[in-house]
Amino acid sequence: MTEPLTEIDVLLVEDDAGDVLMTQEAFEHHKLRNQLHVVSDGVEALSFLRREGEFSDAPRPGLILLDLNLPRKDGREVLEEVKNDESLRSIPIVVLTTSQAEEDILRSYNLHANAYVAKPVDFERFIDVIRQIDDFFVSVVKLPR
Repeated sequence: MTEPLTEIDVLLVEDDAGDVLMTQEAFEHHKLRNQLHVVSDGVEALSFLRREGEFSDAPRPGLILLDLNLPRKDGREVLEEVKNDESLRSIPIVVLTTSQAEEDILRSYNLHANAYVAKPVDFERFIDVIRQIDDFFVSVVKLPR
């Protein structure tokens, strides 16, 4: 007997409109049932996660896709704050960024990122990467409720 597919809320923290659009298209293209929420900087991300201000009704995401290079508060700071917050640290965070710098990779894992993925520049490859992340974190991995 197979378990029913789980639907989760995914928080995309991304300031590049083109990357937001490609991620949305990847969700639509693969008919991903998960609900994608988008914020454009680190301050908004933390407000969303803490359900503050305009995000008071925000759902708790089951997965965060986090860019590193963000305005107001960068992704490294967001990653550190989330993983140091007892009420948020169990949310898996996939760093999804253009940086392939070894220091960014090492620092992200040292801050307890669950995965580090360099964004492909090719549209088809980008869509495939988003599908693989979704498959893994929704179909393969058991996430806390």
